[in-house]
Amino acid sequence: MKNQVKVMRVIIFFFFMQCISVLSNAQSFADDTYNFQKHYKEEFLKDAKSPLKEDELRYLKFFKPDSTFRISANFERIVDTIGFQMQTHSKVLKHYYLYGTAKFILRATQCKLFIYQSKNLMTKDGFEDYLFVPFMDKTNYSTTYGGGRYLDLKISEIKGNQLVIDFNKAYNPYCAYKEGYSCPIPPVENRLNVHIKAGEQIYKMKK
Repeated sequence: MKNQVKVMRVIIFFFFMQCISVLSNAQSFADDTYNFQKHYKEEFLKDAKSPLKEDELRYLKFFKPDSTFRISANFERIVDTIGFQMQTHSKVLKHYYLYGTAKFILRATQCKLFIYQSKNLMTKDGFEDYLFVPFMDKTNYSTTYGGGRYLDLKISEIKGNQLVIDFNKAYNPYCAYKEGYSCPIPPVENRLNVHIKAGEQIYKMKK
């Protein structure tokens, strides 16, 4: 009987510790997401070409942090030495290179995203490592901006053939706030047949 009591105590202890670990990880993930949002808002104030003023930042809206939208993807490198011209909302073409693809399963749906590298940014200090993922999904025009959203990645974040994609850090192009910007339009191959209820939502400034 005493041995059974001891075993039960050990089981309860490990279950308790596991619960603490899960809660701690969830809190850490949420904090990381909120820190990203805080930094994201601060960047509007640093950019001389920003479409938003300080008093307009309060209208930015995000989905609640959801760790199920932070997924591990299989990365496949593409060697592209020619590149292509990506369409923008202002009709100005921007030169990008295909860098690779990311394949993953989200909400029981097979997904694939193409990852790009900007020819212009490749030569700028601090942006040599920068990768760009414009995408659209089934939330566009309802809860997210109709023109799609963006994700930023770094080459250094790719570990072998694995890459973590966190849609909680998806953000709107400047065109979501005001006209007159040359925002890249997500290519057809980056239009996902799934609802991405994570990251930034539609911008609506209350009157």
